[in-house]
Amino acid sequence: MWVVTLETPELGDRSYLVHDGRDGFVLDPQRDIERVLEAAKEAGVTIRAVAETHIHNDYVTGGYELATQLQVPYYVNEADEVSFERSGVKDGSLITIGSLSVEVVATPGHTRNHLSYVVSDGSGEGVVLSGGSMLFGSVGRTDLISAELTEPLAKAQFNSVRRLVAKFPENYGVFPTHGFGSFCSSVATTGGSSSTLGQERLHNIAFKFDDEELFAKTIIAGLTAYPKYYAHMGRLNSAGPRAPKFELPILQSANDIYARIERGEWIIDMRSRRDFAKAHISGTYNIEFGSSFTTFFGWVVPFDAEITLMAEDISKFERARVDLSRIGFDNIRNAVIGDVSLLTNEKMPASSYEILSFADLENIDDDYLIIDVRRHDEWNDRFIEGAQHVPLELVHAFRTSLSDEDVHLVHCQSGYRASIAASLIDAAGKKVYLIDDDLDVAERFSLGIKRPN
Repeated sequence: MWVVTLETPELGDRSYLVHDGRDGFVLDPQRDIERVLEAAKEAGVTIRAVAETHIHNDYVTGGYELATQLQVPYYVNEADEVSFERSGVKDGSLITIGSLSVEVVATPGHTRNHLSYVVSDGSGEGVVLSGGSMLFGSVGRTDLISAELTEPLAKAQFNSVRRLVAKFPENYGVFPTHGFGSFCSSVATTGGSSSTLGQERLHNIAFKFDDEELFAKTIIAGLTAYPKYYAHMGRLNSAGPRAPKFELPILQSANDIYARIERGEWIIDMRSRRDFAKAHISGTYNIEFGSSFTTFFGWVVPFDAEITLMAEDISKFERARVDLSRIGFDNIRNAVIGDVSLLTNEKMPASSYEILSFADLENIDDDYLIIDVRRHDEWNDRFIEGAQHVPLELVHAFRTSLSDEDVHLVHCQSGYRASIAASLIDAAGKKVYLIDDDLDVAERFSLGIKRPN
């Protein structure tokens, strides 16, 4: 038995192709299914089925599209309310894929109808595809369905993880979907790239407590904010999402960009934060393209926004469009490609702002307001005395209340989120500096750090 891991580091998730050398099945695939098909081709494997551990909240699944294209069974919990044809499974269902035996195990917690798939080949070896239930040292968060269900699901999560360990051999490998940077994790994972049921018995948070009440209170207390786009994923996945239809991008002229900015549309410049700060078209926003791009794009940009992406070349635009399709932003057809500096003119002037380190603050003579755009849990852990806390997702609405005369210094933990916030504030015509520095550095200077807890 082989397990091919397909990583999506941009979202902190993994998908899997499990096979016996000839026949296999795919679990929790991302929407860009071409890489799944390529992995099967490289392994010389025929995909016989596709399965979902749950209706996902952090990405749009490629499962329905993949199963439809290949005309193979699509295994989804029969209790999930969906609007597409599926092969319904439940606790105790048995599936045969070539020489592999797959047992379906109900593991509610991350969602009400969450399933795990336990695969064996008759040799004594096996794997547990645990989705968002058992993660490496942790468990999936339980607050994505509703506030009322958060505590009952946390208790269910406690019992689900323990059930897997009690029911199957300790040498079985553990292969979760979440927990590699995904905000679907309830508390921090132990890291690493592999684990077994035996290791989870020793290290998983579900075994740190004998009481489900205390476990539930502990993981609920550790829950942090999650991206705004999560609110739309369940609906899309329950409808059976098809592949996005990418049209050729509509390339915008300078006048087109100006008109779109005037209408309040979201023009996203994907250059590095430092290049953007040096010079950019007034009214555009900066979300630096990279490993954090997709998550924070979905955290900040409204799901129904009219969007134009600005990129140095068409390949970056296309990569970004694929990344964003994974979280349901399908209708990104407008592009500005090339050197942004060539587009500025008297009608569409350039803007800029300075980048500072925490050390530079000692040399600023003007009065200033420090704005901290980290999450609430980060702020509650420590903050710069006198700073104002405005979580990143609130900056766009909050910026209009800022004074035109005041100087605003924006920081986060390491600079990425602050760069987005600084661009939002700059686009509103406010005076802003970006602190592109690590918060740990602030303690070395005269800035007072408070730790309320």
